[in-house]
Amino acid sequence: MILALSILGLALAALFAAMCLVNLSVLRAPRAGDGAAVSILIPARDEAGNIGAALDAALGQRGVEVEVVVLDDGSSDGTDVIVAARAEAEPRLRLLRGAALPEGWIGKTHACWQLSKAARYPVLLFVDADVRLAPDAAARLSGEMARGDLDVLSGFPGQVTPTWAEAIVIPQIFTTLLGYLPLPMARARPDPAFGAGCGQLMAVRRRAYDAAGGHAAFAGRMHDGLELPRRVRQAGGRSDLCDATDVATCRMYDSAGAIWHGFSKNATEGMATPRALPVWTLLLFGGHVLPFLTLIAALVVAAPWSAALSGLGYALVLGARVAMARRLRQPWLSVAAHPVGVMVVLAIQWSALIDARRGRRAVWRGRDYGRT
Repeated sequence: MILALSILGLALAALFAAMCLVNLSVLRAPRAGDGAAVSILIPARDEAGNIGAALDAALGQRGVEVEVVVLDDGSSDGTDVIVAARAEAEPRLRLLRGAALPEGWIGKTHACWQLSKAARYPVLLFVDADVRLAPDAAARLSGEMARGDLDVLSGFPGQVTPTWAEAIVIPQIFTTLLGYLPLPMARARPDPAFGAGCGQLMAVRRRAYDAAGGHAAFAGRMHDGLELPRRVRQAGGRSDLCDATDVATCRMYDSAGAIWHGFSKNATEGMATPRALPVWTLLLFGGHVLPFLTLIAALVVAAPWSAALSGLGYALVLGARVAMARRLRQPWLSVAAHPVGVMVVLAIQWSALIDARRGRRAVWRGRDYGRT
């Protein structure tokens, strides 16, 4: 039994390691070029602690013409006051006050839709309020889109993870992205299923955005990082992922509870579906946790062949994670505690699926949303 499980774990670990190394080899950082002017669009709801630094970074762009538009989505903490004060002295900055949330819309989706209508430039760069753009971020994203004839370009900012919970769990985003999305195939084929991105940092050409129906096309969906690239591909556009590690930084969540809640809110639009989650459980548990468990078991019962196979599988996973950590500047704790991080992610996904089956609703930023 241990031998069979060791073989399974080795096969799944090898799949992950091979895909990860291929993807890392083709994942490129964007390069500045002759890009179009950029509208930096920031939806903000109760972001008083974040918005000042976000504006400093957005207004500090160089190498391309930019405007910065912030939509205050019913904040109660003075976010709008901060932006309004900055806008009085900065002609490139505008403050919009969000309209009431229509029935069937998600808050961020509605905010981005309103921002898109107010934008004046050919490239729309949607940026979360907790993202800090590098000074050349807009120029690099716009330049790379022009160079590659892309309609959508997105990437995960460098993730700031100062606490142990953040360091262990947040990097698992890249485990699923780089371990199981074949980037060479995604670039070669226009299939919308290969569309992927990060809602924290997403650049899209205005004409492609409008042709795809913009955020209105998925008004009731929370996972804009998946929905917008896929809708643009459906409309005949091209999307790609880039290495945004040094393009921007972001601290997604600042506590274990916030991580659980944040990962749960849109889980049922991605991994946590009745059909997908068993497959993801096989891939993630089988390829990342099982080799470690069978290695321990094989050593305890003195099964040398099982120990050798499990050890090889575990080494492949750790080798790929080391390569990922070095490339994406992830903390070494994320490598050492990798099986723990995978188990936490699976626990979040299963919890979200169970909650959805029981009719429990997701709550985010004080708003109550139904789960799909």
